[in-house]
Amino acid sequence: MENQVEDAERLAELLIASDDVQAFLDGMTVLGAAAMTRSTGARIECAVTLGRRKRTAMMGGSSDHAMLLDRIEQTLEQGPCIDALGSGRPVVLDDALSSPQWGDYCEALAAAGMRSTLGVPMELGRDAAAVLNFFAPAPGTFTRQGVTDALSFAGIAGKALRVAIRIAALNEATEDLDAASKSRSVIDTACGVIISQNRCTHEEAFRILRKASNDRNQKLRDVAQTLVDGVGVPKQ
Repeated sequence: MENQVEDAERLAELLIASDDVQAFLDGMTVLGAAAMTRSTGARIECAVTLGRRKRTAMMGGSSDHAMLLDRIEQTLEQGPCIDALGSGRPVVLDDALSSPQWGDYCEALAAAGMRSTLGVPMELGRDAAAVLNFFAPAPGTFTRQGVTDALSFAGIAGKALRVAIRIAALNEATEDLDAASKSRSVIDTACGVIISQNRCTHEEAFRILRKASNDRNQKLRDVAQTLVDGVGVPKQ
């Protein structure tokens, strides 16, 4: 219980200190590696892969080596982490040199100096999914107690990660609204230029601008900005 409280406090401090989700993921894996090193008595590496709806997947790692190990699994599309994500349950690879599963992955993992891994899914709600991936250089590292400790850490970390994601979503929504507002402003300004040059209505000006966008295969805002820049109107 004392360790859980300590992990929760460190995750809360990390959440406050992190500028964005990426920083939180990297810090979270460092804490995860430390927690599992404490639990198993072995030097553990930790990585995480986070998927969010309509957003590019993100990865974090306790070290560059951990990131490399996680990329092996993502590239080969096989391994405990991927199976844990699909099943919603922790998945253990006890020994990469003797396991009958994930042949290519086990070979690559052993070549990278790791013999056992543990994939633990995190509960993040409907719009996000993540899996913690723990790596150990010796076989049989992740015992039943180790899995229990990993699940405990994942539960605490998942709550903090949900908050980090919500904060990021609010910031992204604000940025999207700001970008949309700026786009609308420059498009309206460009329409004004077209109206003054062609003595047409706003609807006709917008139609001219949209046709130019289609003909040039450019975004409407980019065409509008080019027009605005061409007549020396300050950028919006």
